[in-house]
Amino acid sequence: MSDEADPDSDRRSRRRRLRGALARTARIARWEVSRSAGTVDRKTVLVLAALALVVGVVGFSAAGEGLGLEDEIYVVAVDEDSRYHDVAVESEAFRPMPLDELVIENGDDANADVVLTRNGELAHYGPHGEAAHDAFIDAIDSYNEQRLRQEANQTAAYPVHVELDYQKRDFDGSAEPDESDGASSDGSDDGTDAGSGTGTETTDGSGGEDSSDGGSGDDTTSGGATGGDADGSGQSDGTDDSGDGRLQVPNVGASGAVDGTSGPPGSISPPFPFQSLLLAFLFVVPMNFVIQAYGSTIMDERVKRRGELLLVSPASRREIVAGKTLPYLLGLIAVAVGITVAVQGGLLSIAAAIPIALLFLAATFAGAMLARSYKELTFVTVTISVFLTTYTFIPAVFADVNPIALISPLTLIVTNLQGESVSLGEYVFSTAPFYCSAAVCFLLGIGVYREEDMFAQKALPAKVLDAIASRLHSYRSVAVLTMLFIPFVFAGQLLAVAVLFAVPEQLAVPIVIVLAAAIEEVAKSVHVYAGFVRSRFDASLRVAAVLGVCSGAGFFLGEKVTHVVQFVGLPELTVGAAAFGPDPSGGPLVLVAVFLAPLVLHVVTAVISAIGASRGPNAYSVGFLIATLVHAGYNLGVIALVA
Repeated sequence: MSDEADPDSDRRSRRRRLRGALARTARIARWEVSRSAGTVDRKTVLVLAALALVVGVVGFSAAGEGLGLEDEIYVVAVDEDSRYHDVAVESEAFRPMPLDELVIENGDDANADVVLTRNGELAHYGPHGEAAHDAFIDAIDSYNEQRLRQEANQTAAYPVHVELDYQKRDFDGSAEPDESDGASSDGSDDGTDAGSGTGTETTDGSGGEDSSDGGSGDDTTSGGATGGDADGSGQSDGTDDSGDGRLQVPNVGASGAVDGTSGPPGSISPPFPFQSLLLAFLFVVPMNFVIQAYGSTIMDERVKRRGELLLVSPASRREIVAGKTLPYLLGLIAVAVGITVAVQGGLLSIAAAIPIALLFLAATFAGAMLARSYKELTFVTVTISVFLTTYTFIPAVFADVNPIALISPLTLIVTNLQGESVSLGEYVFSTAPFYCSAAVCFLLGIGVYREEDMFAQKALPAKVLDAIASRLHSYRSVAVLTMLFIPFVFAGQLLAVAVLFAVPEQLAVPIVIVLAAAIEEVAKSVHVYAGFVRSRFDASLRVAAVLGVCSGAGFFLGEKVTHVVQFVGLPELTVGAAAFGPDPSGGPLVLVAVFLAPLVLHVVTAVISAIGASRGPNAYSVGFLIATLVHAGYNLGVIALVA
């Protein structure tokens, strides 16, 4: 009889184990659904129904359909033969009434908010009269604008046409010449302050440099024609020969620039996707409520010791956590699908909402495993809700302005709702940190999903160290865990850049340099410290040096993956270069500094922190501080070298 293993038998065994794991996970998920459904009372049902109603009303209104909440809120008295009668009829905010039915009482009150007298004068009465007056003026403007748009001769309707091209932000008060435009400036000022980001260009075809002070230009021509291109076509392609003349849209593997805005002067407004942003936020609102229920069910397993029965069952810890999480994840996906259908979004909106939901659940699971009481759990869930909501929402505000916006998957939803396309590289860049961070949170939470941690009243820092130390088994695990922390480092640095990119560079750059260095040093040293505190490693100088080398090398390898930011334009921002390093296209010296010198830096700083960690908490604090200062000094030197 042969001693060789049968490959078919091994495959059948693996399939049986997989089917068994899936069956156990599905059974735990069914138990979780039945148990949660049994704890829902009438008050909870009413709250959920009210929440669904609010989300539906906001979404329906923001989608442009509206519920008519402002229909006919004002009354206007106007004769049918008045030229303003059509304005009142077509405006949804006004209900017209004949002027003969107007009744004025005490000189200040009337049965109409706005009155159009027969000689064409506009008067208002009552407490809402002033607001109605302003609304009617806006209605007149909208009426005239609509009629002008219907004119066959648009040149006569709009003698002045403005075209805006958004360019790179320039803090020194001078704008870079735009080689793609054959037009020149006549040197005139349109009243915009220097450094404000706008300027005027006249298309006289004489050539020369742009005189705009802030980096964006207005091409103004008369007769409804626009100019400003080398070919005289009057259309701008949004790109230039140098590749950095205009602010580029976050892009991986594709090219494009922020689209210019053109039209009559009155129609030009700053780029702000208010409607799409409001609709995108609807995807995040339900997550804040679902994590409350999810965190409570995890806490019940600990406080009421219900998890003790599952721990002694044949199901593994991963199967238990997966089974308890699956119903809530599927529920959030179902909500995302429903909202997508309601706001007429696409599959991209659902695909972008999934990583956000996963991170919400993963962070809540880790927090519920660390909290000692429902009071602490409330604090944890509120903190998670506020931080993740801020992280996803604030960058998306700049979806039409700055490449920083792509750090949030919510930007993908905004883009999708605006009818624009997104490349695969952009999706990966935006969602990969969320997927990886969710995986790490679940991994650390599962590490303390055991009897000695679930039912013990340990302090929060002690449980954090337990969760981290549970994943340390060898020198290689130190390097692996360092690489797993890269998504948190990436997210933290991106958030710092997003918060400080609008701050003056003289203040923003030093802060970003120090913050970026501190975040990286935490990721390289906290698990080493946990290993020493939990006696996973001998507290000797040699072991500390080896652990530092492993951690630094692991961080270097993981950091190279994040260099995808080089392809989305972040290093073109000064604060982006301070966080992630300069653009490596500057020559061999820059290439060496970006890809090789960091290896030495990460190893040295990790060794410094590791030696301090091996000597206790106070020494670890000192070592961490020294490592951060060394790291920050290196970053500052590199930026000064390539500047």
